[in-house]
Amino acid sequence: GLWDTLDVEVVADRKSWYCGRRSDCNERRQRMLDFFNPMRRMILEKDPNEGHRIIAELEDEFEVAVITQNGDDFHERAGSTNVIHLHGELMKVTSSLQPNNPKYIRTLDTDHLEVKIGDLAADGSQLRPFIVWFGEPVPQIEMAAEMSALADIYIIIGTSLNVYPAAGLTQFVPDECPIYLIDPKPVKWNSNHRFTHIMKGASEGMEELIQLLKSNNL
Repeated sequence: GLWDTLDVEVVADRKSWYCGRRSDCNERRQRMLDFFNPMRRMILEKDPNEGHRIIAELEDEFEVAVITQNGDDFHERAGSTNVIHLHGELMKVTSSLQPNNPKYIRTLDTDHLEVKIGDLAADGSQLRPFIVWFGEPVPQIEMAAEMSALADIYIIIGTSLNVYPAAGLTQFVPDECPIYLIDPKPVKWNSNHRFTHIMKGASEGMEELIQLLKSNNL
């Protein structure tokens, strides 16, 4: 819903960041940085919810892989140990020249969460948020597809299934694998795969799902 009220091209589009020799390039980049800078403080001021914690607790009985479209670190703070961030991580920054090179990705110090024009990565390029701009490929999508293809139980939580390529991951889930969709609203399902829709929020829905798994001895 965030993108329904914002001009994507202004705050999160690849074309605005890689603006070449435009006279206003630094101004455009700073506007993008100023959009993401406050989000880091907001993330730190919030805690994982009960849904995050229940997902983490599943690791007591299951081998769990979390695939998230969110850029926050709530899953990690809740205790999940295997998290794939499809769209990047807001608490990290990287090189503008080699954004997906692990050598240049680093986590910001909690005392210095703002990035400004002139802040440089180790390769001398401007630091940028370690997120996937609109118009960029999703580096982790292949890993997410591979994990989806290995699933014995597949749980989808709080998504409209409208954002691709993430929404297409259901196509990789094995036919015999049960899929549970947790979302309080009706969702336009994008797959022929049968699923169980629990129409509740993440926390309530996960609590109901845990009881369902127990009753089915899964």
